[in-house]
Amino acid sequence: MQSEPGEGVRASLFAVVSYIPDPLGSWIDHVRQELVPGCSLRAHVTILPPRFLCQRTDAALELIRKGLRGVAPFDLRVGEVEVFSISSVVFLGVTEGFQELCRLHERLNTDGLVCREAYPYHPHITLAQQLAPEQMAGVYEFARRRWAEYRGARSFAVDRVTLVRGESLDHWIDLAECPIGGGQ
Repeated sequence: MQSEPGEGVRASLFAVVSYIPDPLGSWIDHVRQELVPGCSLRAHVTILPPRFLCQRTDAALELIRKGLRGVAPFDLRVGEVEVFSISSVVFLGVTEGFQELCRLHERLNTDGLVCREAYPYHPHITLAQQLAPEQMAGVYEFARRRWAEYRGARSFAVDRVTLVRGESLDHWIDLAECPIGGGQ
């Protein structure tokens, strides 16, 4: 799916995410497995939701690095379990760092990375998605109970983003990591 040097450019599904470090990240991964058995996605907050890009990976990466210039790392604090009922998603809200994520999304959603997204950008950490309507209440309550049991830190530094390519909506490959606030 990815274009190689010398090949014609083909459309590929890309996203930009910031992975959540452990111990919170592995806890979220475990809960996602409980909620959606077989889920292989690594805990993350999405900066640029999935989109098709008709350009080479290195060109997309350069646009990301350009967009990160002048951005400082910031802290993200996780809030409560919430629901996007229109899209059947159960998620952890973002309290601290919400505006910074919105600004980062705005900076990166330009030029060759731009995409008209299905929903307005709303930073969050997905716990379960693609649920049937009759599953929503039970999944939401289970996620709330599990989150209330979590005793670790509920915040982390967002100091890097990762460009990922989708082989499918539930299988993503890391292409490149870009630090925020230096090393560019």
